[in-house]
Amino acid sequence: MTADLPSNHIVIAGGSGFLGVSLASHLAASGSSVVLLSRKPPKVSGPWRHVVWDARTLGDWHRELDGAAGVVNLAGRSVDCIKTPDHQDEILRSRVEATRVLGKAMRAVANPPPVWVQMSTAHIYGDPPDVVCTEDAPFGYGMAPFVGRAWEEEFAASVLPTQRPVILRTGFVLGRNRGAGGGAFSRLRLMARLGLGGRIGAGTQGMSWSHETDMNRIFERALSDPNMRGAYIASAPTPLAQHVFMRTLRRAVGMPIGLPAYSWMVRFGARWLLRTDPELALYGRFVIPQRLQEEGFAFRFGQLDDALKELTKQTPAIIGDRPFDNTLPTPRA
Repeated sequence: MTADLPSNHIVIAGGSGFLGVSLASHLAASGSSVVLLSRKPPKVSGPWRHVVWDARTLGDWHRELDGAAGVVNLAGRSVDCIKTPDHQDEILRSRVEATRVLGKAMRAVANPPPVWVQMSTAHIYGDPPDVVCTEDAPFGYGMAPFVGRAWEEEFAASVLPTQRPVILRTGFVLGRNRGAGGGAFSRLRLMARLGLGGRIGAGTQGMSWSHETDMNRIFERALSDPNMRGAYIASAPTPLAQHVFMRTLRRAVGMPIGLPAYSWMVRFGARWLLRTDPELALYGRFVIPQRLQEEGFAFRFGQLDDALKELTKQTPAIIGDRPFDNTLPTPRA
C-alpha cells in the first residue's frame, strides 16, 4: 500500500523534463524515494519510478500521494512555442488544470503530504526594463503575467489548509543536457559557439538565471524547511542585461565573436526558423531572491562566471582586460 511508503517519499508532478529529471536525481542522491508523474516517462533512466497521469483527471496515480513527505508540481506546457491562440490556451490550461487535479488528489487520500512546493514564474512581474523586482513587486501585464497569476490563484484554492504551501517564481535554469534536454542553456551555448551569441534587440533586457544545483537546493530546502512558506523568487542574486550575459557566455565557450541580431531579425527567425516566441529573447526582467537571502540561503553559484565555468568544465578565456559590467539598473522610485 502506498500509505506504507517511507517518510522520504517525494512526488514530482510533471517531472519528465529537464528540471524534473535534474531534481529527481538530486533528491535520490540525498536519500529520497522519488516518483515522477507525467504522460510519458523521461527519455533517460534514473533512480526514480514513473507513474502515468494526464494532469487533468483523477486516477490511480493519486495513491502515490498517500503518505508522501512532499509533492513538487512542475506541470505545464512549454512556453517555447509560437503563441497561437491554441497554444496560449494550452499553456494556461495545462498549469491550472494540473494544479487543480493535484488538489483533488490531496483530498482523496488519507495522509496527504504535509508540504506542497509549487512552480511558478518570474514572468509574473512582466517585462519592466529598468526595475529590479523582489517578491513584493507589482505583477505585470500581458499573457505571461496573466498565466502566472492564474497558476498561483489555483494553487491557493487547491492547497489544503493543513499543508505548508511554497511557491517558487523561477527565471531560467542553466543545466547540463542529460538526455531530457538542457533547458535554455543548450540553445544559448550553441548560439555562442556558432558566433551568434551577440546583442539581441536592445540587449538591455534582464536575464534572471540560476544554476541547476542551486535550483535543486532551493527545492530541497522548500520541502524540508518548516519555516519556508509563501512565495519566493528562485533565481540567482545577480541578474544581468542580455548583452552582458551573452558576452560572459562567449568568454566561457572561447568564442570572441558574437554577431548581433536586430529585433526584426529575431521576430522573423524565431517564428519561421526556430518555431518559437521571439518575445522570449527580446524581453526580460531583473529579479532578486530577497526572501531566500534574508532567510540565509547561500547560493553556490551566485556569479554567472562561476556557473558557466562549472557547466562547461573549462576555464573561461579572457578577452582583453576590459572588466565585465555586472551592475544592475537603478530601480525607479
